[in-house]
Amino acid sequence: MGSATGMHRIYNTAMDATNCDYQIPGICQRIFRSQNCKLGSSKGRILTNFELQAQKFISAYSAFLKRQGKLPIPGWVDTVKTSCSNELPPQNADWYYVRAAAVARHIYLRKTVGVGRLRKVHGSVKNRGSRPNHHVDASGSVDRKVIQSLEKIGVLEHDEEKGGRRITQSGQRDLDRIAKTTVDEEEEDDE
Repeated sequence: MGSATGMHRIYNTAMDATNCDYQIPGICQRIFRSQNCKLGSSKGRILTNFELQAQKFISAYSAFLKRQGKLPIPGWVDTVKTSCSNELPPQNADWYYVRAAAVARHIYLRKTVGVGRLRKVHGSVKNRGSRPNHHVDASGSVDRKVIQSLEKIGVLEHDEEKGGRRITQSGQRDLDRIAKTTVDEEEEDDE
């Protein structure tokens, strides 16, 4: 009974926060998505990645990276598998841009992330036939090269204190700008 009351309290707090100008904490944001709640209008306030669905943002940011043309891409992207659990390479020709956008968003939301954590996030389940499936981490080389590519264009930087990578000011500005344009396009489609 206590946990249900706590969830109602969190939900009511989240519902009160819809008209405010501050960003919503993680649990409230998940409640918003599960309840399909609309956030307040984006006109006159700053939007962040916290207020946008991951798939829409990643597709918009990957299109931006491809259109910009500055992201250095290794020569092996058309033949490499992204994990030992995969049978084939990615079928999407622009998968490197999509992975770069996903990595940039992940680091934006979590402040400091290393290659090991990204391997776990992008890992998948290995099909072992009749034996039970097991989680397998993704390729460290792919995530490391994506991080290095994002560092070269100035989106990420190395964090000396904690280790790992963090988002730069210019990278954060780009991500916020893409988030705002994506939300504005959604609002125009709704009208």
